[in-house]
Amino acid sequence: MRLAHCSDLHLLSHDGGRWLDLANKRWIGAMNLLSSRSRHYHVAAFETMVEDLNTLGVDHVLCTGDVTNLALRREFEFARGKFDKLKLGTLGVTVIPGNHDAYVAEGVPLFSELFGDYATTDPGWEWVEDHRHSADDILHWPIVRIRGDVALIGVSTSRSTPWFTAYGKVGPGQLSRLGQVLSDPRLAGKTRVVAIHHPPAGTRAASRIRGLRDYKAFAHVIAQHGADLIVHGHEHVDLVETLAGPDGAHVPVRGIASGTYHHNKPDRTARYRIFDIDASGIRGDHVRVWDREQGIFSGDPNHVT
Repeated sequence: MRLAHCSDLHLLSHDGGRWLDLANKRWIGAMNLLSSRSRHYHVAAFETMVEDLNTLGVDHVLCTGDVTNLALRREFEFARGKFDKLKLGTLGVTVIPGNHDAYVAEGVPLFSELFGDYATTDPGWEWVEDHRHSADDILHWPIVRIRGDVALIGVSTSRSTPWFTAYGKVGPGQLSRLGQVLSDPRLAGKTRVVAIHHPPAGTRAASRIRGLRDYKAFAHVIAQHGADLIVHGHEHVDLVETLAGPDGAHVPVRGIASGTYHHNKPDRTARYRIFDIDASGIRGDHVRVWDREQGIFSGDPNHVT
């Protein structure tokens, strides 16, 4: 399988929006957008990425969240229209939510409504809602989508958080279900790829402001049950970490920069990564970077294999 991983697209459109929609926390994000974000994140980059992905003929596209900025309905509708141009369709594209997709609480149901079929679990992997669940639990997650030799496992850390924070949390209920998935005998012989928005390893995971609040509990699940690859976004830079797996194994953790960013930092220029995967695991990967002047994505000569 050729798996393309992108993240943090922040697709911006406020056509038809109202200032009333920016009440509560959204006004902070609105000011940020007006001052810098709208100049640095380019819809054109994602449109070009879609053309690139359609031309390359990858087998699956995985987006690890933040398709919107303020979780407005119009933004979700706009982003959905862009994703629908991918030839692979909803079964060949997986999207999980990020913190911006839950910028306020109503973003959570909006993501489910407008991106639900990009985040639908395969038949037989549905979770039965337990009336005893904690209010802290994120129901119906993780999702499982098996494609050939690869099992894609999507974890949601998407929560509405207080002002000036951007942290995430998996929650004990979802962590328990994640352990069940990773140890399920139906995944024997499959390469298990876990997708999560917030970084689950390294110093950035530990940040109380924008990290993963239960990163230690997440690491414990991986140490118990293992995984073959963990991918994430959120930090808008390429990151390389590892988590301990069972029996001394090292599970690679790879973050990717924003898929639409362009300003004055070449190492953060819009990009996405392609992993080559088979039943034996991750065979290699390379990054494709946006060239704004030429309007194309091209391979990074310093790619890691």
